[in-house]
Amino acid sequence: MTQTTENLIEVKHLKKYFDVKKGLFSRSDRQLKAVDDISFSIKKGETLGLVGESGCGKTTAGRTLLRLYEPTSGQILFHGKPLEKLTHKELLPYRKKMQMIFQDPYASLDPRMTVGEIIGDPLDVHRICKGKDRSDRIRELVELVGLKRDHINRYPHEFSGGQRQRIGIARALAVEPEFIVCDEPISALDVSIQAQVVNMLEDLQERFGLTYLFISHDLSMVRHISHKVGVMYLGSLVEIADAHELYTNMQHPYTKALLSAVPIPDPDLAEKSERIHLQGDVPSPLDPPPGCAFQTRCAYAVAACREVKPELKDMGNGHQVACHIVS
Repeated sequence: MTQTTENLIEVKHLKKYFDVKKGLFSRSDRQLKAVDDISFSIKKGETLGLVGESGCGKTTAGRTLLRLYEPTSGQILFHGKPLEKLTHKELLPYRKKMQMIFQDPYASLDPRMTVGEIIGDPLDVHRICKGKDRSDRIRELVELVGLKRDHINRYPHEFSGGQRQRIGIARALAVEPEFIVCDEPISALDVSIQAQVVNMLEDLQERFGLTYLFISHDLSMVRHISHKVGVMYLGSLVEIADAHELYTNMQHPYTKALLSAVPIPDPDLAEKSERIHLQGDVPSPLDPPPGCAFQTRCAYAVAACREVKPELKDMGNGHQVACHIVS
């Protein structure tokens, strides 16, 4: 996977809050803090893996980055160009360069459209090609993702989950993007198919110089595909580092607990490893605790954790941790 030193994506203090109403006719007086002040960057040709428990804000972060959700505040830079305040018309050229692969490969495909129509739709929206060029491009994309030409005139319900996800990948590639948000692209697939899809994503990245934000629950797969890994908890990034560094030198108590749950294939090593069990439930993003969001479940919490929200601090080699007890 070829990388450069140039940042393709920069996210600075990004927030996404959703207004929550008490009733049908009442005014909103509460906010759900789905993404609460996160910052990171992704170099061209790099994969950033984003992990965390369900409801931590991973998917919302990805959708907000692409302006599928409007950000509450913060900056989103693509090649240094701020995108967060662009109008729909101004944003359209960037839509070609920033695409998304969705989690559910069936719900994300229109059941009334054939494979050819699904893949060809972005070509029509962005007026990339038509006629014979359009047909040739669709055939090229179908074969690129491992499907056959005679699949072009079939409908999504005629395919397996893995094949449907390949259709979704072909659709994302149609406009020749530079950056793709992969929103748990393998979680709805059989285990036997997951590795095939991930290997294909890696091959496509190598071939076209793609940059990924790879969102997943599968920590083993994230380690395999990612150059860097960010760990989210209740809307905030608590740790981010190179993949090898994070998995071998984790610092944040939440990261340690999360990675202790990863199955170890070696029985002898698995027997020696210690599983960290967190007490209590994840607090509600409607009513997060003061200070560090993890302090209600952390065995090492001190007074500062209950009063001041920790910021990411550099531990060296780009390893950043948001924790008062780590130094």
